[in-house]
Amino acid sequence: MTQADALERLRSAEAKAVGTNQTAKAIARGRAQVVYIAQDADRRVVEGVVTAAKGANLDIVEADSMREIGRACGIGVGAAAAAILKSESEAAY
Repeated sequence: MTQADALERLRSAEAKAVGTNQTAKAIARGRAQVVYIAQDADRRVVEGVVTAAKGANLDIVEADSMREIGRACGIGVGAAAAAILKSESEAAY
């Protein structure tokens, strides 16, 4: 999957977490399916999200910039991290 395809998947996702805090919470709650990390984000900011995603055995997609993730999430600012979320019923299993 190309980076453009991955970002389009994020853009079209029904439910998503945006930002490092929401993404970390989604991983901890077992709701995240795929995690997106911006390459230009401060590594100290995204380190916890990357560690949690690896621990949960989730796919991690690296986007070129925070701006790209922000656009894919439909916000006017950049985002260091985001995740596509499972539906409520999928998260229960």
